[in-house]
Amino acid sequence: MIRIILFFTIISSFLSCQNKAETERDHLVFHYNEHGNIPTLDPAFARNPQAIWPDNQLYNGLVQLDDSLNIMPDIAKRWTIDDSTNTYTFYLRTDVYFHQNRAFAQEGTQNSKRYTRKVVAEDFVYSFDRLLDEGVASSGSWVMNNVENYKAVNDSTLIINLKKPFPAFLGLLSMRYCSVVPKEAVEYYGNEFRRNPVGTGPFQFKMWEENVKLVFTKNPLYFERDENGKRLPHLEAVAITFLPDKQSEFLQFAQGKLDFISGLDGSYKDELLTTEGKLQSKYNDMAYMITGPYLNTEYLGIFLGSKTTEIQNKTLRQAINYGFDRKKMVTYLRNGMGIPAIHGFIPKGLPGYEEINGYTYQPEKAKQLIEQYQTETGDSKPEITIGTNSQYLDICEYVQRELEKIGINVTIDVMPPSTLRQMRSSGELDIFRGSWIADYPDAENYLSLFYSQNFTPNGPNYTHFKNEVYDSLYVNSLSVSNIDERKLLYTKMDSIIIEEAPVVPLFYDMAVRFVNNKVSGLGINPQNFLILKKVKKEK
Repeated sequence: MIRIILFFTIISSFLSCQNKAETERDHLVFHYNEHGNIPTLDPAFARNPQAIWPDNQLYNGLVQLDDSLNIMPDIAKRWTIDDSTNTYTFYLRTDVYFHQNRAFAQEGTQNSKRYTRKVVAEDFVYSFDRLLDEGVASSGSWVMNNVENYKAVNDSTLIINLKKPFPAFLGLLSMRYCSVVPKEAVEYYGNEFRRNPVGTGPFQFKMWEENVKLVFTKNPLYFERDENGKRLPHLEAVAITFLPDKQSEFLQFAQGKLDFISGLDGSYKDELLTTEGKLQSKYNDMAYMITGPYLNTEYLGIFLGSKTTEIQNKTLRQAINYGFDRKKMVTYLRNGMGIPAIHGFIPKGLPGYEEINGYTYQPEKAKQLIEQYQTETGDSKPEITIGTNSQYLDICEYVQRELEKIGINVTIDVMPPSTLRQMRSSGELDIFRGSWIADYPDAENYLSLFYSQNFTPNGPNYTHFKNEVYDSLYVNSLSVSNIDERKLLYTKMDSIIIEEAPVVPLFYDMAVRFVNNKVSGLGINPQNFLILKKVKKEK
């Protein structure tokens, strides 16, 4: 009996010391939750935030973006652009190493994780080849659509030639799709590279129990340094959990078990925020809030290829746009976390935003337009149907109530997100709730939604909007490298969208983060990407 008691005493003491040691080092570990599944850690498939966030810690590309979306050097220390030949020449750093991994061990040597090698220009050639390889079937192959060819001149010089001018190309290269990966690791792990990633980023892969926990540790060879010359990252590790329920995620954050949460969910928005969009005072001692513009426009899209006569009428589409108060909608349904879309389709954070006046709340003007519509068509009571998923039902119901006040009957069709996406793509919905999150930081990414050559399923033009003047301006903008000159064309295109009203802009989204007071250096950016290399935690 004494031996049993002694045994459990030793075990209890051991576990207590272990827990104490973990607590002592907790300030070196950043904890966050991913409530969606991470399907892969291969950057060739980094198509959504669930994959992009962890990939940002593991990989680097030729260029990167700062928090103001300025294009900055990454593995490429500088570059030149020859507009006459659409040639981009990148000069690479010579001090960048891949993560230490057994894939680099030479044949006949021990399988040590200490092996690595420098990144050279040929590695980018290989990585771009993977994007185009039909056997890989990368979801990012489209980023190479404008590329004619590319080659490594030597270990530190890479040349990319475009088929035609595309001013947004550098921003596109900042996407995680364009990360550099080593041929040795891809061939060594084969199909299992998705869960055995090897990159150059500030953190390297440690372990992954899918849908339970994912852990990265500090890359001791990382090449970037902070403003004081200290090698990044400051943290020792990143630990990701997978709680699917957002309310559970919030409770973990409130208990100090997560270092931050992103976004504003209806299950806890009133608990965290006042109606003015400020952090509730009871949380000031444990957390702070950071917000900023998010490159996401929330809207109602109108399918102009529909046989429904009501929505073919521009007068009625304009009446819908004038018929509800966007400011009130954002204040009461989003706790102020959003920017009312009273300008164009281009969101705040990009050149072209706020250059034009869009639709404000003018109920009397909306009623006059409906009367004009009734005179033109003989339709005494226009009726429309809006397709949405449950997440945005409250916003659609608000629009429904307001439009019915001005004489439009509105039916709301609620469906699963996957069904909504499929029916939107196939043109089965007259009006659908949509959002467009920027793939790369250029307004062209938003305006491409209305270029007639991009009709779905061949592109993102879900509304099937077609306008010859608009198309001409869009094509011309692709050959203008000067951003100020290009912005003038963007403004003209956005004005046409507002006039013709193939969409009903609702609000420009805001990124919001709730961060534990012990955390500093997290920052925020208009793409809402998670960048942890400069983050610090206090004990």
